[in-house]
Amino acid sequence: MEKTTLQVTGMTCGHCEKAVKNALLSVEGVSEVNVSLKDGKVDVGYDSRKAPVEKLKEAVEDQGFDVV
Repeated sequence: MEKTTLQVTGMTCGHCEKAVKNALLSVEGVSEVNVSLKDGKVDVGYDSRKAPVEKLKEAVEDQGFDVV
């Protein structure tokens, strides 16, 4: 399992946090997601063979947030 941290902009509330977390957990190969609303960071544990970083970014962006 690999880990990465995504910098996500646009998260302002608990609903945003939950939307990002659920979107990432729905990606096959993602096993762990920790969202820091205050810092705008999302730590993701994933299998890079099933879930490349681009796929993780796409899942977050599909929820209306930006990954920088």
